[in-house]
Amino acid sequence: MKLDLFKRQWIDIVFEGRNKAYGAYELRKENPKTTLRSLLIGAAIFGLAVASPLIADLIPDSSDEDVSLDKKIVTIKLPPKEEQPKDLPPPPPPPPKVDQVKFVKPVVAKSEEIVEEPPKMEEIKDKKIGDETIKGDPDAPLTLEDAGTGPVQQVVEEDNNIYNTAGIEVKPDFPGGINKFYSYIQRNFQPVDDENFPGGKVFVSFVVEKDGSLTDIKILRDAGYGTGKEAERVLKKCPKWVPGEQNGKKVRVLYSLPISLPKPE
Repeated sequence: MKLDLFKRQWIDIVFEGRNKAYGAYELRKENPKTTLRSLLIGAAIFGLAVASPLIADLIPDSSDEDVSLDKKIVTIKLPPKEEQPKDLPPPPPPPPKVDQVKFVKPVVAKSEEIVEEPPKMEEIKDKKIGDETIKGDPDAPLTLEDAGTGPVQQVVEEDNNIYNTAGIEVKPDFPGGINKFYSYIQRNFQPVDDENFPGGKVFVSFVVEKDGSLTDIKILRDAGYGTGKEAERVLKKCPKWVPGEQNGKKVRVLYSLPISLPKPE
């Protein structure tokens, strides 16, 4: 007997005497239907994929409508609205009223047709020329309107406060540094001419002005033997310092320091 593999007879022969409820029999039995169904579904999907560009071309694009609408819109740019300037100064006062003489244009006419003669030079001296004669009042009072509320210029008050070195942004300094200042003191300070002077320190304070000069010199504590007066004398002759600064402006700064004095040799 010849078997046809494309028919189901071979399945019955293979599974003869076996458990057909196991599942393999049903799978092989339904295999032709499953294969045909898969082939049809695959062909449909493939056809849809191939025809998708044609379908997309048939669908109207909404963006084309938007473009056509944009072409029809006409944009009109309105001129900027002129704003009336604020705080204008008041208008100038009117000029004083003067006499006005009517000016008659000269015309060629017969003597009997002359109705009005033109004014003489004496009559129009220091007077305005117009279409009619008006009597002015040179003594009339002039009226002025109230002044406008224009921009107010702010007057910055000068800062004369005395700042402390602890809270100042830029501290004052002697040109070349504090060591240069002590060198100046040693060169100009007259030593104490007394063998009993044990040496010591003179504590001084002064205000470094905006121009660098020293003012308000005070001797907080001296070492005796006239050291306080000598320190005050030397500080009054001191060169100008570099002034301190606060918020980018030069200010007055209170400065305190000790001056060491050695014992006479």
